[in-house]
Amino acid sequence: MCRKYLDGADDLNASYEKLQQELKNCLGRTITVTVDRPLGSYHPKHKDMYYPVNYGYIEGLMAPDGEEQDAYILGVGEPVKEFTGRVIAIVHRNDDIEEKLVVAPENISFSKEEIEREIHFQEQYFDSYIRMI
Repeated sequence: MCRKYLDGADDLNASYEKLQQELKNCLGRTITVTVDRPLGSYHPKHKDMYYPVNYGYIEGLMAPDGEEQDAYILGVGEPVKEFTGRVIAIVHRNDDIEEKLVVAPENISFSKEEIEREIHFQEQYFDSYIRMI
């Protein structure tokens, strides 16, 4: 089950391991993403970073950086404020403490290569790989 809240972890490593399992449990599940960087917008701090996809977070699912879990939304060609879809992949960053979920409409699928192209605008700055269902 892809739960909303992580709690009860004794230390940071235990919290991270718990989150890793929680994210794996999200694969294939339907979740709702609150969009704070809609398609066509720019990063609030890095003004040259354009968002060619909708990007947001999952309310209540906390990431190791202390913020709510981030997610890319693929397959939606217009800016949205909220989106409910299926988690099709996890972007694992080897050089960062957080991972990203990849969410798409129920009836649309993407290959690993297609996902890489869609999220390259941001992932180009990280050593990351994609885990899929």
